[in-house]
Amino acid sequence: MEESAPLNQLARRLEEVVRELRGIPVDVERLENSEQVRQEISRMVGVSRELRAMHPVGTDDQGRAEQRTRRDVLDALRHGLTMRTVVHASVLDDPRKAARVRELNAAGDRHRVVDEPIQQLLVFDRAAAFLRITPVDGAPGGLLVRQQSLISVCVDLFERTWERAREVEAPVARLSPREREVLALIAEGRSNGAVARALSITEAAVGKHVAGVFAKLELPAGDDVNRRVLAVLAYLRGAVR
Repeated sequence: MEESAPLNQLARRLEEVVRELRGIPVDVERLENSEQVRQEISRMVGVSRELRAMHPVGTDDQGRAEQRTRRDVLDALRHGLTMRTVVHASVLDDPRKAARVRELNAAGDRHRVVDEPIQQLLVFDRAAAFLRITPVDGAPGGLLVRQQSLISVCVDLFERTWERAREVEAPVARLSPREREVLALIAEGRSNGAVARALSITEAAVGKHVAGVFAKLELPAGDDVNRRVLAVLAYLRGAVR
């Protein structure tokens, strides 16, 4: 998958920062295992006023660990922590993770959704940032960054991603990745046949995806032309900022 222009811009900016920092001590701490990362994050949650977060696939926590994480976040929100979180659209394909996202969103942790690849990132108060040591989902350990120039890059990445993301409760956020692809092509004015050719699938498959779009967007019964127009309008409201 090709990287987006904002990601390319970020990579160039990181290269500039690294060049600027050559020969200068950099305040980055390596945390070797996931438990160390959890402990540091828990400590930061207790003393911070603002948190920016990006999650590519949602939490991998299960059972008690997930309950503890959710409880910590809800407690922090009640005590005044301001939170904004960007998640990848695939998170909403898992009913359990989708329910958790909507619970936290309703509690005040504002969520938005993106379709493009993102990396795990937490930024506390423009003072500390957490990233994975290896940018692979589920990789152990992490980096605790306190170097201000690097934190500024992380904040810039988050804010750019947040601006082009869509609200988690937007109707389009309920669609599967394939349904969003189909709807995006319909928004370009393509017929079912043209959509099928563009995606290398059958026209019958396109029809099923279109029916799924209509159902998930809760469009009123009527002729397909009007429903397609309504679906495109919903897509534009949810995808264009």
